[in-house]
Amino acid sequence: MFDLVSKGHADVIAAALVGLSEQRRREIAGELTVWFKRRDRDTWWNDGTGTALAVLVVGCLPTAAQAAAILGRDSIALAGRRAAELVRGVAQERGVDWLVDLAYRMAARFSQQSWTDRWQFVAALLRAEGAAPPTDDRSVQLWLNALQIPDRYHRGRPVPVVELLRGDPFLPVMLPRLFEVDGIGSQMMFAVVYRNWENRERHALLTALVRLTGEQLVDRALLIDGAIGRLLRGDRPGALRAFTTLLDLLQPSAAEVTARRGDYLRLLTDAPAPVATLAQKALRELPDLPVESLLDTSRQVLGRPEKTLVRAQLAWLDRLARQHRDRAAEIAEVIAVAAEHPAIEVRDRAGVLAARHGLDQPRPAPAVVEPRGDDLPAPTPPAPALPPITDVDELTEEVAALLGNPSPGVGLERILDGVVRLAARDGSGVADALGPVVERRHWSWSDDDADDPRCLCGLVVGVFRTAAERHPRRLSRWEALLATVRRFDPARPGPEPVSDDPRVPGPHRLMRARLAEIGLRLGDPGLPGLLATPTSTNGSLDPFVLVDRVAALGDQRPWTWDLHQALLRLPTGGDEAAAGKAAALGTPTGDRIAAWLREGGLPQPVMRASLIGRRSRRSDFDWEYLQMPAQRILVELRPPDGYQDRFGLLTADPAPLAVDYCDCARIWPSLLPGHRGVTAAYLLPMVASTADRDGSDGTAVLPLLAEATGPGGIALDLAVAYGLGARHAADRIATLDALLSLAASGQFDPAGTGEQLGQLAAGQLVKLSRVVEPLRDAAQAGAPLTVWRLLAAALPALLGAPATLRGLPDLLTLATGTATASGVRIEVPGLAEVAGRGGSSRLVTEARRLHGALRTG
Repeated sequence: MFDLVSKGHADVIAAALVGLSEQRRREIAGELTVWFKRRDRDTWWNDGTGTALAVLVVGCLPTAAQAAAILGRDSIALAGRRAAELVRGVAQERGVDWLVDLAYRMAARFSQQSWTDRWQFVAALLRAEGAAPPTDDRSVQLWLNALQIPDRYHRGRPVPVVELLRGDPFLPVMLPRLFEVDGIGSQMMFAVVYRNWENRERHALLTALVRLTGEQLVDRALLIDGAIGRLLRGDRPGALRAFTTLLDLLQPSAAEVTARRGDYLRLLTDAPAPVATLAQKALRELPDLPVESLLDTSRQVLGRPEKTLVRAQLAWLDRLARQHRDRAAEIAEVIAVAAEHPAIEVRDRAGVLAARHGLDQPRPAPAVVEPRGDDLPAPTPPAPALPPITDVDELTEEVAALLGNPSPGVGLERILDGVVRLAARDGSGVADALGPVVERRHWSWSDDDADDPRCLCGLVVGVFRTAAERHPRRLSRWEALLATVRRFDPARPGPEPVSDDPRVPGPHRLMRARLAEIGLRLGDPGLPGLLATPTSTNGSLDPFVLVDRVAALGDQRPWTWDLHQALLRLPTGGDEAAAGKAAALGTPTGDRIAAWLREGGLPQPVMRASLIGRRSRRSDFDWEYLQMPAQRILVELRPPDGYQDRFGLLTADPAPLAVDYCDCARIWPSLLPGHRGVTAAYLLPMVASTADRDGSDGTAVLPLLAEATGPGGIALDLAVAYGLGARHAADRIATLDALLSLAASGQFDPAGTGEQLGQLAAGQLVKLSRVVEPLRDAAQAGAPLTVWRLLAAALPALLGAPATLRGLPDLLTLATGTATASGVRIEVPGLAEVAGRGGSSRLVTEARRLHGALRTG
């Protein structure tokens, strides 16, 4: 039977199952489970073998949960509706009544790697049973894909999208979700090719929806309200384009626009430029728009940076002033708001129009002020850590909360300390409390020996499982993990990792070793807790608290990796008082702590920036290669001369461009709280990916780095420069928070960051247009001098780039504003040459403004 699966003979398997007894089916189910687990977990099941497997699974396994555990894997391809037909036939012959449950369970496991064929299989099962579709985000995306990509196992004439929608029972449920799923607008713009490229339908989905409104099958108001609601909530510009296109196709009437006038006014003031332009055109056609509403809205629109939008608004106000002569002076005052616009041509136009309608003197530009620094609030020191967990009920709640998140956070250390502390005192109580929680909550985490070494989730769950069940197999697992670390040599200050896997950076190896040690030693009697538990939320450890913890151990020898981590969390720079207290213990551990404190701890490394290119292409369709940036600037770490880097933390080559660190990397700053630059160098690939691979959430570590101490060096400069150019607004905001925090504490190097930003943008490694917004926000938040120094360091490389960079004129405008606001004159090489060019391009005009401001400043 299993040979037939390997050969993809689904029809033969279905025939062989006819009339088979349930007893025999259960026997095959047991053999199937064992056989499947023996297969390599990375094995790819093509649509033939996957369909054959699905037939055997539904024909033999007893429950939907067990069937979904196998068929829910993305590595198993299914032949769409054909697979569903075969499976339904086997289920009907056997009397299975859980196909709907199976479909929902498989849909719950959809990921971004799930193919449309899997959705077509699930959808066919649900349609056949008359069940509602799943409406989670990924299911909606796959439903939309299925409209664009017909089931390749049911070939025939191409079916127009409008016909597919007309006969789809899922449409009433799925249609409203198209306006709710973030980013789905990018998928809605597809075109359908029916015979050849010339015979295609652009905007096939949107055109079909509009056509169905004419047939009364789709509510027109639903489409209009849904599109406007999505535009109001915002999204990526490419995703919003579908909804502006839909409104263009619908052509809302004046009555429909009037009924939604407030929403259109909000779009005009707050939405991205293409959306605001759409709203502006719609509102200009209304015959009875209240003048007061238009004037209030115009005051905000004229402050927007988009020149085209502002010029159109000025033209609208000019027309309004000619229509309402009695209110021309009031309208002219509103026009004068644009006299402060960054673009000179807009300011000039505003002055002309304001004077035309009776306002002789537009609002003057701000005068040059005396030199001043930033005005930022003093940074708040890191808060003290929460007290230890001493109660099993609290431990259970904390573990449940941790397992409800997709990755460990900085609170993991307190939980680990609580597990160790309570397991030493009441192992059976901890086991009884944690067992049900782990079984119920660990579904979002992994506990498999084959886990990706870049992820800590499996190890953390393994520690909790060990606390709940001291099984010999689990203990042997911890022993095997620690076997990859050289055994502790008393002649050396500590152990030394031997893993050379470039995917596992030094801080991560350290945490993996600690988790393995905790899992192996968990339950040791009399242990009062972990030595390395931080006393501050930034991960630092008070040396006097550490000495007290060592004293509480008595004659017990501390755990190797626990002590090593505790030393790395001590403040750098030496502490003679704490060293003396440690030496007074009269133990080897006390002497080691004293020596560490007197020597200043782990030294700062030598950093060197390196330009890394992507690897060579392996095939015509090398997906990983296509996802890599062409180049990236990373940082190489080396220990200072004469220092033996036994732990490998100060020795690191730049990571390969394909490396993808998991969310667990966010705890790295707390592992080395006194070495901001070291951690920044390790985290740099993750931060850079937000700019050169359009990743997300990679800069969330930067505010954590700002709470750490120690020099940041070129690694931190690069991290902030990459973060300013991140694709997603949330990542740029996190970078801005870190920049302001570092600047407020006097630990930010604006010139260093500016120099790196200039090189990155000039080399096309980041998009300069993304940088303007966070830097403008930083200046408005009270750091104009910091922003000006950063820009002054970046501009030489930007002005010298072979071609004019998009966003450079806006950056020059910001430089003029911050230079004027701070009153500080900094020479910018190359600026005079650009300002001296002929013509009136925006680049030359803004360069002249900055050059003039620096000459008079």
